[in-house]
Amino acid sequence: MTDDLGFLTRAVELSRLCPPSETAFSVGAVIVGADGEVLSEGYSRELDPQNHAEEAALAKLPADDPRLRTATVYSSLEPCGERASRPVPCARLIIAAGIPRVVVAWREPDLFVAACQGTALLEAAGIEVVELPELAEAARAVNAHLLAP
Repeated sequence: MTDDLGFLTRAVELSRLCPPSETAFSVGAVIVGADGEVLSEGYSRELDPQNHAEEAALAKLPADDPRLRTATVYSSLEPCGERASRPVPCARLIIAAGIPRVVVAWREPDLFVAACQGTALLEAAGIEVVELPELAEAARAVNAHLLAP
């Protein structure tokens, strides 16, 4: 991808659309095809109160969409490796979709889940995970109400 920063910036922008929550992060996600076309976008709690951003974006595409096999997911926060509200965490949804690449702004802090394993699950499945820390502060700012001392 030639515009990782631009697509991840869009994911951070989407995170600002999330209905506020005291028990979940506000996250945005963009799925981009190998040709640079935006295939789908989503954000936390967009479709229902339990939705995560990656889950919302994936739900807008057919599960067998062949473009997913060469796509990149851009997420303002590391995809979850476990969750209480659904049986399948976002990292496993990405693996099941066959997406080969994920770009994140920020690793999930130990707030709701100790030692998030999203990145480890993705990498163990052979998925390339890229972190762009220059957008981490913008991703954290959307969630400042959760991170305040």
